Amino acid sequence: METHSRIIARWVAGLGFEDLPGDVVAATRLRVLDVIGLSIAGSTTPFGQAVRRAGALYPGEEARLWGSAARASAAGAAFVNGALSQALEFDDTHNESIVHISSPSVAAAMALVDARRGSGRDLVTAVAIGNEISSRAGSVTPGQFHKRGFHPSGLFAPFGTAYLAGWLLRCDAAQLACAAGIVGSFAAGLIQCWVDGTQSKFLHPGWAAHSGIAAAGLAKEGVTGPAEVFEGRFGLFASHLQSPEPPPDFGRLTDGLGTRWDSRNASFKPYPAAHVIHPYIDALLRLRERHAIRPEQVERITCPVAPYIVGIVCEPLSEKRRPLTDSHGRVSLHYTLAEAMALGRLDRDSYAEASLHDPVILGLADRIEHVVEESLPGPEQFKGVVRVELRDGSRLEETEEHNRGSAANPMTNEEVIGKFRRNVAGVLDEAAAERIVETVLALDSLEDARLLGELTVPRG
Repeated sequence: METHSRIIARWVAGLGFEDLPGDVVAATRLRVLDVIGLSIAGSTTPFGQAVRRAGALYPGEEARLWGSAARASAAGAAFVNGALSQALEFDDTHNESIVHISSPSVAAAMALVDARRGSGRDLVTAVAIGNEISSRAGSVTPGQFHKRGFHPSGLFAPFGTAYLAGWLLRCDAAQLACAAGIVGSFAAGLIQCWVDGTQSKFLHPGWAAHSGIAAAGLAKEGVTGPAEVFEGRFGLFASHLQSPEPPPDFGRLTDGLGTRWDSRNASFKPYPAAHVIHPYIDALLRLRERHAIRPEQVERITCPVAPYIVGIVCEPLSEKRRPLTDSHGRVSLHYTLAEAMALGRLDRDSYAEASLHDPVILGLADRIEHVVEESLPGPEQFKGVVRVELRDGSRLEETEEHNRGSAANPMTNEEVIGKFRRNVAGVLDEAAAERIVETVLALDSLEDARLLGELTVPRG
């Protein structure tokens, strides 16, 4: 029977590096660089240190834990590196699906390349496969999982990593389809942690990377999985959504495979916060700079928002204005804009404990409101509008039509590379960081991609 998992499997089985468009190759190289930097930055956080200490979970020597001399099993390294890459909520997002596509894909692909000696072209191809499938799977019913309490990255990225892992393990099409069926049973992603600011969401990219490797390995050895894992009576969408409106568009999984690359519509992040907040940050910071606005001058800030983001970053209002932790703050429109307005920046060092209790920032958060505007676009376009009322009666407004880092408003290569350098500072010296940059930018000429992981080991 023809199923979507089998159609995808045949495409993956027949794909080679030479089939990738040049712009997809170029973007994938930068995504590899971005994720390595984010994971190294994440390793310095209390969350990252705790994950690293849980060493009994992933014994072995197959693959590198980036930014350290430690090694683990391939699945274990994928888990750790993937989890740490989201510790700052700073990893890229496919706009329509709101899936963090690259952190699990890069973590899984690099772990397997490390364990099995793959080339740079193998690495780029595998990551491109994972990112494309994660983007497509998450676009079948965009926006419907968040409002039911599921994290799309935890549900859809495992499919991308299962296919990329199967490609690296040289699975045939039948085995690849089974890997997708198997990993559907592993897909998970509850976001109850958004209620109390705990950290379990950060584990989802790591678990997705781990799950994909496990599923592909099982399929390679003959374990079977359901072919209708997507569209079946008890498949992912029927079981998790139950009578969604509109119904799933399963054509998004397979239409135009190899000719239309949905992963082109994934955005790099210039700020370590939920991606839907980004256009509001840029709009507010421009107003702040242009008019030299000080916090005490602000009477009210109003943000028109699209309905789909309300449950993600706007409500419940009491939680969003008084986040309990940094992870809580990163998914709050109100707190994030308050800190950006008060400090004039939002970067790796934001959401510090002192900031979370700063009376100036919290006072601003109380004066930030959101109003739902149905006319604003859905997740295919992150648009932000900010209206500032000052205590002297002045009214200011700024709009960001497309979030910076998106295909319509891209970050430059230099900006992405600069982000990497800032993220690894304090763990790697400038010379080590530059060697990684040079290696990644020439990744498709690298015969043994294990070198990349070795370059992340601090020296001295």
